[in-house]
Amino acid sequence: MAGLPRSPGAEARAKKGWWGANRWLVLRRMSQLGVLLLFLVGPIYGWWVVKGNMASSLTLDVLPLSDPFLILQVMATGHWPLTSALIGAGIVLAFYLLAGGRAFCSWVCPINLVTDAAEWLRYRFNLKGGARFSRDLRYWLLGAVLVVTAVTGTLAWELVNPVSMVFRGLVFGMGLAWGMVAAIFLLDLFVSRRAWCGHLCPVGAFYSLLGVISPLRVSAAQRERCDDCMDCFAVCPEQQVIKPALKGADKGFGPVILSGNCTNCGRCIDVCARDVFKFDWRFHNPTTPRVAAKSEVLP
Repeated sequence: MAGLPRSPGAEARAKKGWWGANRWLVLRRMSQLGVLLLFLVGPIYGWWVVKGNMASSLTLDVLPLSDPFLILQVMATGHWPLTSALIGAGIVLAFYLLAGGRAFCSWVCPINLVTDAAEWLRYRFNLKGGARFSRDLRYWLLGAVLVVTAVTGTLAWELVNPVSMVFRGLVFGMGLAWGMVAAIFLLDLFVSRRAWCGHLCPVGAFYSLLGVISPLRVSAAQRERCDDCMDCFAVCPEQQVIKPALKGADKGFGPVILSGNCTNCGRCIDVCARDVFKFDWRFHNPTTPRVAAKSEVLP
């Protein structure tokens, strides 16, 4: 299409091949669809590998898994969860503390498929501009969810949680869930880039708090190779997290992306023809003599 900007990752595809330039994207899609399939084969085909839903489930009749954000909401209502639910939340919490809290957003959450589709169409039709939301708004909404839950004594957020609505819709019929999915898609497409995941979603805000201390991080380990092509910025859902690690050497920043808002999606690794980025541990983060202030690397 005439007038389109250069496709992010074009040079990477030419140099590394299609798989090399899309490996982490493909693996993410397999993970997202695989998780959905595990939950759906039971009610649809009677193969009960996983019983329950993304809020609380039992895998192979042995392993309990619970959404820690849901458990936090239950506690806010003044009720104490079942022991199995607490164990399940602890297991999930430990996993995301290790893998990066917002790995949930990019590797598990089905809404990411919707928002990524909107982002692709924004590029395809060269849609620019839109409303501007503070990225801190999601944390205010997170607090509001907990306050409303405590005041009403109900799991009010779960009535409108897009993830819960989509899962219920896939099992029992989409109904109103179509409206929620469409609203998020149109919001991201026409109102603001990455509006839902990057600015509004309280679930993502909760998981980003876990990412602040997660050891598995993306690192601009070879940042001296950067040629300023901007492909990593073009594909990143949280663009603000890249600059300190990529361009902050003279300010004392190490190459590891420390912000909890990084989703560990791996797209910057995919599209970089210079192989600047890789997955690494937060401890492998050499800095120049000036040590970065804590407030400069946390969300």
